[in-house]
Amino acid sequence: MSDATIADNKPVKITLDKDKKYYFCMCGLSSKQPFCDGSHKGSDFTPMAFQCDESKDYYLCQCKHSGNKPYCDGSHKQFDDDQVGKSSS
Repeated sequence: MSDATIADNKPVKITLDKDKKYYFCMCGLSSKQPFCDGSHKGSDFTPMAFQCDESKDYYLCQCKHSGNKPYCDGSHKQFDDDQVGKSSS
C-alpha cells in the first residue's frame, strides 16, 4: 500500500456526537477532511469507521500518520508546510 497524502500538518478541532458513526479519510485526498468523500476509490485505501463515547471537541489527525487514528498524536510535527498535499514517501 502506498503512503497517504498529507492533508495538513496540523490537526483539526471538531465537535463529534456520541454514538454517531463517522468515516475518517485514510488516503488524505478527501475534500471534506478529515472525513471521507470517496476520493480513495480505485486505491488501496478504505475509510476508517469510528464512533465516540461522548459528545465533545476532538482533535483529528490530518497528516494521516497518527498512531492513534483518527485522533491526533502529534505526528504532524514531522511535516513541513511544503509537504502538505504530497505523499510522505
